[in-house]
Amino acid sequence: LKCRAEPARPATGAAGSPRSHGALGPQVAGMRLPAVLAASAPAAAWAAANVETGLLVGDWSAWLGQSFYHASVPPLLLATVFLAYLAKPSTTKELPDGFARFEFVFLSVWTVCVAADWLQGPFVYALYEDYGFNRREIAELFVAGFGSSMVFGCIVGTFADKFGRKLSCIVYCVLYIVSCMTKHFKQYWILMFGRMVGGIATSLLFSCFECWMVSEHLYRHRFSGGLLDYMFGLMFTVMYLVAIASGLVGQAVADAAEFKPIAEGSMIHVGGKCGPFDLAIVCLSLGLILISVLFQENFGQRTEETAEPGDGTPPRFGDARPSLTDNIADSVRWMMLDRRILLLGIVVSTFEGSMYAFVFNWTPALSSDIVEPPHGVIFSLFMMACMCGASASTLLGAMAPAARLMATFAAGFAAFALCAYAAAGEDHLRTSFAAFLLFEFCVGVYFPSVGVLKSDIVPEQVRGTIYNLYRVPLNAIVIGVLLSHASLVGCFQLSAVFMLAALGCVIRIALTSCTDACAVDKLGKLGFGKADKGVASYETFADGGAEDKTVGAAGRRRSVNDAANAEV
Repeated sequence: LKCRAEPARPATGAAGSPRSHGALGPQVAGMRLPAVLAASAPAAAWAAANVETGLLVGDWSAWLGQSFYHASVPPLLLATVFLAYLAKPSTTKELPDGFARFEFVFLSVWTVCVAADWLQGPFVYALYEDYGFNRREIAELFVAGFGSSMVFGCIVGTFADKFGRKLSCIVYCVLYIVSCMTKHFKQYWILMFGRMVGGIATSLLFSCFECWMVSEHLYRHRFSGGLLDYMFGLMFTVMYLVAIASGLVGQAVADAAEFKPIAEGSMIHVGGKCGPFDLAIVCLSLGLILISVLFQENFGQRTEETAEPGDGTPPRFGDARPSLTDNIADSVRWMMLDRRILLLGIVVSTFEGSMYAFVFNWTPALSSDIVEPPHGVIFSLFMMACMCGASASTLLGAMAPAARLMATFAAGFAAFALCAYAAAGEDHLRTSFAAFLLFEFCVGVYFPSVGVLKSDIVPEQVRGTIYNLYRVPLNAIVIGVLLSHASLVGCFQLSAVFMLAALGCVIRIALTSCTDACAVDKLGKLGFGKADKGVASYETFADGGAEDKTVGAAGRRRSVNDAANAEV
């Protein structure tokens, strides 16, 4: 119908020459579509099929030709699919009973809940720009989100450990729904409130869901430690697939309706870049229902009453839970006990602090009067690079997580150095974009690698608290960078320095040896009591509850952690 008044074009073969259809081809070539339809039914079918094919090819060609961002989608998508196929999560171990259901429960909830976050990411800065706020005001709004995450981070983690990870996941959905609703208001303080609520929700998303999964995997179901790496692979594969789709879907939703106030002079706006936030509300509502129905509550606690030395029984959940202050105090004592926990906090803070500063800076860095940036498409490309990194991390699974992180931080330093060079010049959009893709590749390698490292090092009973304690210096770094109102060049140079700091810390973690004997000695000095008895009880529990005997160093480290856990 769109081409009713258009002359039908002759179909061409692979070499571009007209296909041979007898007398029909030349007849169709010079006729309008209505005349062809009147000529004969076969002619109509042939013409309609070829015109529609031409339309589809033409539409895609026009879409890909809009900018070099659009043209980058096919090759990067092919690379992403190829690497994802090579690195698709798999395990040679026989899956125990109940694992398939556990896998389905967690991934179904994780998919919709993380989609809500990814839908918002590309459009926050751009939406504030559409409302007319300047860079300084936008920086203040971003600071509100990171500041609330920093202030409430300790409370959020302790809340999850004390009152339950399932409840914390439900609170995440509720808070993020409220945050998304505020995006419809062109009012600075309402948006400020939304950013503060969203900061708390972000802390919950990237700590409580992982804590719930690790605790359920290792303690309630007593699946082997070897399958935990497999679960992390599934978790991050799903996350990046959702992120890629969210960027493209979000761009389509943002382009579908005009951005405007609901009435002349109204502060409430709809359409445009508000659309992805509305779709996020739908995902969060679905996630809220799924969590309520599918998740079981866990607190991740082991106590002397529930895990007697040598009995080999799994821990019960929610017994003799410590107070909020006790949980924080225990977390600090663990950092004193095991230097690797503190070093890991520096690694998380510096790398992820640079990552969140990048979230603020990539939009202005790619702003151009010549090439208007399609934020959703660019975000999808970033997520493709991330997924390539996650796939590379899986393919390098034989390499120790610390070794993978060393290479990642070195590449991250190179990426930010290139970003600083490009930001200092003019007409370096392609260079900046290439450097951003390299950094996003590093992000993809980082998360599954550091996830395994954290599961090995951080004790279970204070896992949520320590994960959120890590976010305090992380958010302090981001707030400091944003409030300094540094130039793009300065921000990228500082991020390069942070990459070097993370590299130094992860090297020290790899060189630090915390043996069982060393840990027992430290436990005694810190007043934890009969630590050797706790170590023996955990080894009995681990061997009795897991058929996989190849946990190795990771299992020994967790035995040290739970030794003190039982005594605390």
